Amino acid sequence: MNYYPLLALLAFAYAGLVFWMVIKKPAKLWGINKIQTMIKILGEKGTDILFYVVGLIAIGLGIWCITLA
Repeated sequence: MNYYPLLALLAFAYAGLVFWMVIKKPAKLWGINKIQTMIKILGEKGTDILFYVVGLIAIGLGIWCITLA
């Protein structure tokens, strides 16, 4: 069985959730201690950029998995 399409869909879904979280900044998720620590270290803009990079990496992983299928 070929699992690459499933991994691609999961990567795209993860990227969508990450982008949604950065754009909407829900209070319950944005108030998590780990994220608050990142905001203290990187600043608000730096944390946003970090999450955008993580989302783009997830999209790249999804595209790569689709090409392997």
